[in-house]
Amino acid sequence: MNPDDLLLLVTRTMPYGKYKGRLIADLPGHYLNWFAREGFPSGEIGRLLALMQEIDHNGLSDLLKPLRRG
Repeated sequence: MNPDDLLLLVTRTMPYGKYKGRLIADLPGHYLNWFAREGFPSGEIGRLLALMQEIDHNGLSDLLKPLRRG
């Protein structure tokens, strides 16, 4: 994992789908789990979704709090 990816989770938004425009760090667990079952997209977005799913699944979302703006 690239440490910069953690910052991307709290600054990048979902580019498409039901949660378009929502920060990746704010996507609901059931949506992330759906990707885990069905397959993550290729490229950066897929890598970030997979990372966020792993963080969410293991109850580590609080690690992102210090990285959030404001």
